[in-house]
Amino acid sequence: MRIYNTLTRQKEEFIPIDPNEIKIYACGPTVYNYIHIGNARPLCVFDVLRRYLEYRGMNVKFVQNFTDVDDKIIKRANEEGIAFEEVSKKYIDEFWKDAQGLNFKKATFHPKATENIDEIIDIIKTLEERGYAYAVDGDVYFRTLKFSEYGKLSHQPIEDLQSGARIAVGDKKEDPLDFALWKGAKEGEPYWDSPWGKGRPGWHIECSAMNRRYLGKTIDIHCGGQDLIFPHHENEIAQSECANGCVFSNYWMHNGYINVDNVKMSKSLGNFKTVREIAEVYGYEVIRYFLISSHYRSPINYNLEIIEQCKSSLERLYTCRESLDFAIKNASNNYPDDEQLLNIINSRRDQFITAMDDDLNTADGIAALFELVRDINTKILDKPVSKSVCKAAAKLFDELCSVLGILYNRKSNDLDSEIEALIEQRNQARAARDWATADKIRDDLKVRGIILKDTPNGVTWTKE
Repeated sequence: MRIYNTLTRQKEEFIPIDPNEIKIYACGPTVYNYIHIGNARPLCVFDVLRRYLEYRGMNVKFVQNFTDVDDKIIKRANEEGIAFEEVSKKYIDEFWKDAQGLNFKKATFHPKATENIDEIIDIIKTLEERGYAYAVDGDVYFRTLKFSEYGKLSHQPIEDLQSGARIAVGDKKEDPLDFALWKGAKEGEPYWDSPWGKGRPGWHIECSAMNRRYLGKTIDIHCGGQDLIFPHHENEIAQSECANGCVFSNYWMHNGYINVDNVKMSKSLGNFKTVREIAEVYGYEVIRYFLISSHYRSPINYNLEIIEQCKSSLERLYTCRESLDFAIKNASNNYPDDEQLLNIINSRRDQFITAMDDDLNTADGIAALFELVRDINTKILDKPVSKSVCKAAAKLFDELCSVLGILYNRKSNDLDSEIEALIEQRNQARAARDWATADKIRDDLKVRGIILKDTPNGVTWTKE
């Protein structure tokens, strides 16, 4: 597999540290509100990365954190007159509702910043001892200029970064680029005891601490949204490599931005969309399909027309899979296996793997799935074939959908007994050339949301 590494700005062969355990860290949400589709894109994209590596036989140790103490959380708590823990707990619970709806596979670990204070303090102490950090009136800052490789992830010269940095009035930093590792407690804020007094961790140090505790000093892949490259991930590299004395992550993967009606999604513009509000209209699966339907590094545009297209694409997949179920149920064992047809089916697996091995190209992976759908519709469902061929097509179909994390809302294979009886009555009416009765049964079923389709293998049905 080749991965585009943000650090080197090129595709590289993915060579894990230990083939028996791939270590991946994905930055999770700051839990002060419902997640929006910008949060959901890395959630779904890197869920597919994990699923694909496991599909290829690898064991993946996947960590995604929760930032459960932060200025935004504290602000929300003060506005509502409740403890910050209540805010974070509420929105972690709401996150899981959305994550489950999106068919996100739980990570190996979902650590919280507040559960790792000791690890955070330990790293800051090490940085201070090595001269990379300094304390001022209860705050602790990282000496950015002491790390000679600062800017290597964002590919920005230190001079450019300096020119864009400013020291605010009353700031205690030695240099505008220095960033907070520990923040001294202010009135009414949560705090923990530390060697520098009561306070709480800065944002960037949380992920360095959780990475090291749950995955070790060097990991295989660190991933997140493009907006995290600078300063968050840049700062993670600086503090982690200075504290640990080794490379922090061998590969960095970042997904592109989301636009809404061709305008970059932004809270300041008021055009951001929460997953919950979209799901209330279209369901979660359409959102997941939308978020993985383009290459993860490309920007994607959200609008109602595109969402409707995604809904139609999913309906086509569901229809094909339900038709396969029917074909399997009714196929004869008397037909010989068609080796050429089996080879065509298996070639779609190779096509899918080739796409996904090329920097997790889900767009081309989905194209391979739809090529399989075309093969099924034109070479299996339109003529009698052996049961084993039908099963082989269904097995591959399910494999590819499972890697992509879609088609997880399939109905039961068993028809309601009353509907099954009506379909059988219609079959008998057609055999007796009683077209009026057959048409009436079809119309009655349509009113109930059951759409019938006559095929060479018999009658298939879909539910509206």
